[in-house]
Amino acid sequence: MKIGNKIKELRMMKGLTQEELADRAELSKGFISQLERDLTSPSITTLIDILQCLGTNLKEFFNDAADEQVVFKKTDYFQKDDLELKNRIEWIIPNAQKNMMEPIMLTLEEGGSTYPDNPHEGEEFGYVISGSINIHVGNKVYKAKKDEAFYFVPQYTHYITSKSGAKILWVSTPPSF
Repeated sequence: MKIGNKIKELRMMKGLTQEELADRAELSKGFISQLERDLTSPSITTLIDILQCLGTNLKEFFNDAADEQVVFKKTDYFQKDDLELKNRIEWIIPNAQKNMMEPIMLTLEEGGSTYPDNPHEGEEFGYVISGSINIHVGNKVYKAKKDEAFYFVPQYTHYITSKSGAKILWVSTPPSF
């Protein structure tokens, strides 16, 4: 099994030179160099020492779990149409409710709106992609149009309406959609 490249990636992620890793693991720089090029293999004890210096262990190092998805395509989106409120919500990062923030694409038809959201801890951010919207925060109404952004701390009941229709990117933390 070739492990050299994986060790090199871990070393570089930690910002260590081969010499620094060698010093920490009490090995020679030449050994680390050969190991990273798969020209030599370490004993289990030596590998454990190297991995400990890199902040990991054998179990994590050899875990072949798939990398977490970073890029999401339109086919990954999850969509919900609300005929009553005349809106469509597209979760552009599936399962984002497990994260600190939840970005969605919100499309409001003419006369569309969102349900009022009660005050909560966190933040709300949005960017108007097309159309114009009214952002209702407490008893105040703010207007935003294409290429404008909004941000507020949701201390009051809040919702969005659009008389003419709009598409916005909306990011909420903690997730509330």
